[in-house]
Amino acid sequence: MAKVLISDKLNPQAADIFRNAGVEVDVKVGMTPEELKACIGEYDGLAIRSATKVTAEIMDAAKKLKVIGRAGIGVDNVEIPAASARGIIVMNTPFGNSITTAEHAVSLMMALARHIPQANVSTHAGKWEKNKYMGVEIAGKTLGLIGCGNIGSIVADRAQGLKMKVVAYDPFLSAERAAELNIEKVELDDLLKRADFITLHTPLNDATRGILNKDSLAKTKKGVRIINCARGGLVVEADLKAALESGQVAGAAFDVFEVEPAENSILFGMENFICTPHLGASTTEAQENVAFQVAEQMADFLVNGTVTNALNMPSVSAEDAAKLKPYMDLAGKLGSFAGQLTETGLKSVKIEYEGKIAGLNTKPLNAVALKGLLETQVEGVNMVNAPVVAKERNISVSEVKNERSGDYQSLIRITVETDKRTRSIAGTLFAGQPRIVELHGTKLEASLGHLMLYANNDDKPGFIGNLGRVLGEAGINIANFHLGRNDAHNDAVALVEVDEEVGAAIVKTIADLPGVKQAKLLKF
Repeated sequence: MAKVLISDKLNPQAADIFRNAGVEVDVKVGMTPEELKACIGEYDGLAIRSATKVTAEIMDAAKKLKVIGRAGIGVDNVEIPAASARGIIVMNTPFGNSITTAEHAVSLMMALARHIPQANVSTHAGKWEKNKYMGVEIAGKTLGLIGCGNIGSIVADRAQGLKMKVVAYDPFLSAERAAELNIEKVELDDLLKRADFITLHTPLNDATRGILNKDSLAKTKKGVRIINCARGGLVVEADLKAALESGQVAGAAFDVFEVEPAENSILFGMENFICTPHLGASTTEAQENVAFQVAEQMADFLVNGTVTNALNMPSVSAEDAAKLKPYMDLAGKLGSFAGQLTETGLKSVKIEYEGKIAGLNTKPLNAVALKGLLETQVEGVNMVNAPVVAKERNISVSEVKNERSGDYQSLIRITVETDKRTRSIAGTLFAGQPRIVELHGTKLEASLGHLMLYANNDDKPGFIGNLGRVLGEAGINIANFHLGRNDAHNDAVALVEVDEEVGAAIVKTIADLPGVKQAKLLKF
């Protein structure tokens, strides 16, 4: 039975979801890093929010850990490269709190426009400062979205309901999607020049860190108002302070900060700055949604192998998982076959899909094929870290799809280039079972048993008899014998399924037979 640790506060029903799926669960909230490190080795899964920091050091102690589930969007508290290198899937719940976060951004925009927090404090103090807190209308104003993904698109919809014009800067926003949302896609400088309000809805990465800084703030319309409910660090806080003091920025409203908990920000105390303590996802509905979703995703993975909302490997839906399952087995065995034959450094790998399979989600197949290829050379490789391992070793990986069917309804071909040669192997499914149909360009039909003896030889009389004699004298029974050749008296291959282990000495004897170029025992 798989075992999961919940180390941050989640809705108690999340634990019930794990238990109902047949997953054992422990709830230990508020542990120190040392305490987490001491116990994490027991668990297959770790469910967290933002409090638990999952470092490489923690993961080194997590010998069984297969999945980390973040109840929420941001995963700044998880070292994803370290997780990938260790073969640990990292999941989040990108849609569970989207509406809540979008609503908070709109709430801050309206509070900013009408000075609501400041006026509230003033009125509670017995003052009546109507003139001091003169606001601006939102209707008719231009809202600039920096980032127009799931949350940004919801904000756009709400803003249009308030009769605002919406422009968006997002390099990944297609023209078709912009038209569907009825917004104008623009470049960043154009957005800065035109927007009355700017709201940020983009991840924090090298491309977006400090996207609003001294230079970009100087390009904004004078008197712009800025809202950030996304990630701390998107705005350079010192530069924003200067812009607020000069009046270039009329006001700002933040739910996130560069350093959290934010206890002494340089923005605190400014009359034209309002803030909340990272409340974007803090509604009852959102907390329930993300807790339930992360539990369902993790349980589905641990029990059924379904991968949903993974950040470091291709997602596999339940529907895709059912369709891909036999092909996963085929791709893994083809990769393993190529890997076991590879004796020198790998330079490139090409994975081709022909026929019906080309129309499926092939990313998981690429990962499992790479795993099969590399696991003969690299200890601990799996579907998650195989692409990382390939990149670290400067192995070029490419994919080719062709939905037209040839001799078979579906075909997978793996071509491997090494320092010395290029090899290829292709396979398909017969009655749902993996079958090799091509080897190094030679037509050949062979099932794959647990033990397979491979031989590449000159197509000359006497080889089959010699091979049978060597195996017979060693007391090794032949279960199946498959042959293929290009042309008569040219290159040939033999795949022999055997019932017993073939020792290294026997393999060498076969390799030394006249005309044999290579002989290996393959295990699947």
